[in-house]
Amino acid sequence: MPRSIPEMIRGDFKCEDIAKCILGLKNIDIETYKVLVSNGPMTAERLGELLNRERSTAYRSLQGLMTCGLVHRETKTISSGGYYYEYVALPPQKMKDMVQGNIDAWYNKMKKLVAQIDKDIMKKL
Repeated sequence: MPRSIPEMIRGDFKCEDIAKCILGLKNIDIETYKVLVSNGPMTAERLGELLNRERSTAYRSLQGLMTCGLVHRETKTISSGGYYYEYVALPPQKMKDMVQGNIDAWYNKMKKLVAQIDKDIMKKL
């Protein structure tokens, strides 16, 4: 994973790397997202089975995906009483929009900072 902008420009990285960097995700989160998009809404237990991981690992990954807004949870009622949660992934186009939006916001912030860099650096002396 690149650690600087020049390293990213020179490097050979993939779309997944960009999504991980911009949205703060891990490899397991990307895997989880792909499984949800491919298979539709499901429980954390089923997700863990499909990922060949413990349910607790699936829960942690789902938490990260919900925090960044790529997944939401729906409560399903059991007719005999009780409830369970199903997790639903946003479509890949939404992920693309989120990544682009974050890049645009970062770019605009950096552009404002760079506009003042010469004065700001000298002010610190």
